[in-house]
Amino acid sequence: MSRVCELTGKGVLVGHKVSHSNRKTKRRFLPNLVNVTLQSDALGRAVRLRVSANGLRSVEHRGGLDAFLMKASDGDLSGTARDLKREISKKLNA
Repeated sequence: MSRVCELTGKGVLVGHKVSHSNRKTKRRFLPNLVNVTLQSDALGRAVRLRVSANGLRSVEHRGGLDAFLMKASDGDLSGTARDLKREISKKLNA
């Protein structure tokens, strides 16, 4: 399972751990990923996603999963999120 947020595309960053003597060693900054179940109003069902805590705040700010996915670009979304966006848009347009 990759360490990438399914909604925002936020992933692992690489940097340096700097000691007191200013030695630099490589380290990884991991995103704060949580497994969440989000409710889709258009589809009328729950969806399980692996989302960063920051992405979860963005979903709440935009007014739910459906509104977030409609405004999100396809490049940031994972494959499952893209399929979900396609299902929601079909449901809303029908």
